[in-house]
Amino acid sequence: MTPMDTQDKIKQQVTGNPVVLYMKGTPQFPQCGFSQLAVQALNACGVTSFFSVNVLENPDIRQGIKEYANWPTIPQLYVKGEFVGGSDIVKEMYQSGELQKLLEGVKQQA
Repeated sequence: MTPMDTQDKIKQQVTGNPVVLYMKGTPQFPQCGFSQLAVQALNACGVTSFFSVNVLENPDIRQGIKEYANWPTIPQLYVKGEFVGGSDIVKEMYQSGELQKLLEGVKQQA
């Protein structure tokens, strides 16, 4: 896959789904604590069904998503096509109530 194909695929995933989480592992079996934290935050907000991408299965996506958002770490959360942040930001937003507000409109669609 060329870098451009990878970017196109990422853009389709991000814009084609209300909630997208690029993570290590799967929502059922996260492969790192940061990914697990992001899944738990989404679940706590009532978002139990979302589009997830296991970056460990695809090195092109794993590298490409870092370039797409200009963000060096995984996990990465996208809501309605917009980059929200990594696990620290997701955690802070959850604790402040911002994440719940952001996800209110997408719970029904997910």
